[in-house]
Amino acid sequence: MPPSVVVVGGGLAGLATAHHLLSSHPDLEVTVLDGGDRPGGKVRREEVGGVRVDVGAESVVASSVAARELVTGLGLADRIVHPEPVPASIWSRGRRHPVPARTFMGVPGHDCDPSGLLDEGEVARASQPTPFVVDRDDVTVAEAVATVHGRAVVDRVVEPLLGGVYAGRVDRLSLRATMPLLWAALADGRSMTEAVDGLLPPPGTPPRPRVMGLRGGIGGLADALADAVVAAGGRIRTGSLVRRLQRTPTGWQVIAGATTAPVVHDADHVVLATPATPTARLLAGHAPAASSALAGIEYASMAVMTMALPAATTPQLPGSGFLVPAVEGKAIKASTFSASKWAWVREAGGEVVLLRASAGRAGEVASLQRDDDELVAAALAEIGEAVGSPLPTPVDHHVQRWGGGLPQYDLGHTERVAAVRAAVADLPGIEVTGAAYDGVGIGAVLTGAAATATTILDALPPSSTPRQEHR
Repeated sequence: MPPSVVVVGGGLAGLATAHHLLSSHPDLEVTVLDGGDRPGGKVRREEVGGVRVDVGAESVVASSVAARELVTGLGLADRIVHPEPVPASIWSRGRRHPVPARTFMGVPGHDCDPSGLLDEGEVARASQPTPFVVDRDDVTVAEAVATVHGRAVVDRVVEPLLGGVYAGRVDRLSLRATMPLLWAALADGRSMTEAVDGLLPPPGTPPRPRVMGLRGGIGGLADALADAVVAAGGRIRTGSLVRRLQRTPTGWQVIAGATTAPVVHDADHVVLATPATPTARLLAGHAPAASSALAGIEYASMAVMTMALPAATTPQLPGSGFLVPAVEGKAIKASTFSASKWAWVREAGGEVVLLRASAGRAGEVASLQRDDDELVAAALAEIGEAVGSPLPTPVDHHVQRWGGGLPQYDLGHTERVAAVRAAVADLPGIEVTGAAYDGVGIGAVLTGAAATATTILDALPPSSTPRQEHR
């Protein structure tokens, strides 16, 4: 019989792993089990105002080789799009300010000018950096940046930019885990501003798009992956919650379904592409050290409110949207003017203008306790306040809640991940992958999925037949 692989988790990590396995080894028996109602995880599209748009992640970092290769391999290259050349801003102290240039995730380089966003005293402090020496295994983003540039840079520049990625608290987020390239440069003895300068293109370099999407939404990537897995002979089972793993003399059994009617899947290899909490539960009886380390990874919940406004009465929306520092105490943490940012959204909108807002940060639950209508009303009121003009009543809206959606790369995250991988290495046939390990963005997740598939393929017996021998 051909080797069998069960992938637990049908988000992008699980789907991409299954796709890579079947692309390289079409004789494999691959089954993807997911507890949700559809594959794709937190990459999802819904129809709002007659337009099918992303209600989760909407883009991937443009420099991601894994993403571009996957998109091309799936035949989606002609759908790659980049944002329109309109700037975003930061809404701070009652005004919108340009996002400072020449920063790395908000950390200033030598030529960064945060004037306006920061007051004169804060700018003076930021421009007189205090040396910071890496003398321990990890440090929080807030401690490192505040030491060098002052607390205002942390609160009004770094936090809104980094918070948009992790929905985290800069006083807990790990510098080593969230900005590994900056950490490595600091560990080599460079100053923080020198390290940032080394990570940025030379001044005067023509700007390049930092992110890319797909016409019709990045959710199309999840749909294409699911279709490709099924077309290659793989199986995707939704509504199939995995409850436990059991070792056998030759491999593993994956037990899914209701406790009163369990469904047993035999597997030579198991990929756990699930969030940290369920992964910890599944590994508890087999790798206690991994389970304990995974249990230490917290998650932040968030909500994405997508609104379709009547074009005839919607005021001009400046730029592509704005970020909101946590110190402002607002209900939303960001708003994206989708019809301004993405040409395809504007063209598809017709008589409606689509925009969205997000709420929810780690440790913050009050804003998410409102019902959907209250969240939408709060978002509309604050966006109107930010742009200086009230917004009309939406013709349609959608609220997508992502409970426990984003893993927090808090202090010590790198060591936790290393402990997980060391313990899992002692479990032949088990692999872990996903956003909890080496990056929460789509690009990082896809890179991890490709590496996971390669590890499994390398472990297959020599008698297994790879794709190139099937002609």
